[in-house]
Amino acid sequence: MKFGLIGGALALTLGLAGPAFADIKIGASVSETGPASSLGDPEAKTLKLLVDEINAAGGVLGQKIKLVLYDDGGDPNKARTFATRLVEDDEVVAIVGGSTTGTTMSIISVVENAKIPFISLAGAIEIVDPVKPFVFKTPHTDRMACRKIFEDMKAKGFSKIALISGSDGFGASMRKQCLQVIGEFGITVLAEETYGPNDADMTPQLTNIRSKADVQAILNPGFGQGPAIVTRNYGQLGIKTPLYQSHGVASKSFIDLAGPASEGVRLPGTAVLVASLLPANDPQKPVVSAYTSAYQAKFNQPASTFGGYAHDGLRLLVDAIKRAGKAEPKAIRDALEGTKGFVGVTGTFNMAASDHLGLDLSAFRMLEIKGGNWALVQ
Repeated sequence: MKFGLIGGALALTLGLAGPAFADIKIGASVSETGPASSLGDPEAKTLKLLVDEINAAGGVLGQKIKLVLYDDGGDPNKARTFATRLVEDDEVVAIVGGSTTGTTMSIISVVENAKIPFISLAGAIEIVDPVKPFVFKTPHTDRMACRKIFEDMKAKGFSKIALISGSDGFGASMRKQCLQVIGEFGITVLAEETYGPNDADMTPQLTNIRSKADVQAILNPGFGQGPAIVTRNYGQLGIKTPLYQSHGVASKSFIDLAGPASEGVRLPGTAVLVASLLPANDPQKPVVSAYTSAYQAKFNQPASTFGGYAHDGLRLLVDAIKRAGKAEPKAIRDALEGTKGFVGVTGTFNMAASDHLGLDLSAFRMLEIKGGNWALVQ
C-alpha cells in the first residue's frame, strides 16, 4: 500500500512535470533553395541562429524552443503541404515563414483553419489586408514601398516614369499597389513593360522604355534574379535615366548580381543594411547591431533585409509567448495582436486588431548604392 501511494505520487509528479518542460515547437517553411533562395536562405540561417541563442539563454518560460524547419523551394504546393504537416504531425504552436507572396498565400488557408498563428515573411499587402485573425507579417507592404519611392521621386522633381515589373506574385502585387497610389504624388506612367520569372534578358523591354524621351525615372517592382538582370541590361544599354528598385532586392546579393550597373540605384530598405551608419540615438541601433554582428560572425557574410524579417518574426513570437505566459496558439495570437513598441530590426511594431503588420512608413530608409555598398539618402 505504501509503495503504491509513493509510486502514484511519483507518477503524478512526473505527469505534471513532463508537459511543463516540453519543448515549444515553432514551425517554419521558407524557400531555402530555388528561385527565391536569396530570401529563404538568410531566413533559415537566422531562425537557426536565434533558436540557438534563445535556448542557450534558458529558452522561453523555462522551456527550450524546437524549430521544425522545412524548405519549400519557393513552390506554393510544397509550402501548403509542409504547413499541413507542421500543424497535423509536428503539432507546432506557431509558424514563421512564407518567403514569397505565393508560398505565403498557400499557407494562410491551413493556419486559419487550424487556428495557428502565422507570421509571414513576404511583402504583398494582400497578406494582411483584409486582416485575417491568425495571420501577421513583418515586411513592409508593397504599398508602403511604393509610397516611399514616390516620395523620393517627387522630391527630385520626377513626374513622368516608366514601369518594368516582374509577373510573379510580388511583382504583380507591387505594380498594382503603385498604380493605385501614384496619382497622390502627381506622377504618371508613360511606359510600362513586364517580364517573367524565368526570363534571362530584358533588353527588348528596356529598349522600348529608352525610346520614350520624356521618361524621368524607371521603377522595377520585383524580387529574385529578375531585377538584377534588369539592372545589368540597363547598364549594357547605357541608359542614364535614374533606376529605382523595390525592397524585394534589398540585400548585398543583389549588388553582387547586378554588378557595376547597380551604382546609383535607389530603393527603400531597412536599418539592417546600414547598421554602421545609424546614429547612436536611433532606437533600432542596439537591436540591429547585435543581429548583424551575430549573423556575420556565424556565417561570415553580411546580414540581409530578408534575414531581418525572420529575426523579427521569431522575436515577436517569443515576446508574445512571454507576455501570454503560455505557449498556446490562441494566447499567442492574442498577445501578437496586442504588441506595442516592439523594436525589431525592420522597425518598431505596434499591432492592433485592425493592423497585423504594425509598421509605418518611418520604418523604411531610402537607400542608394554607392561604391558597391549601401548609403543612406539624406
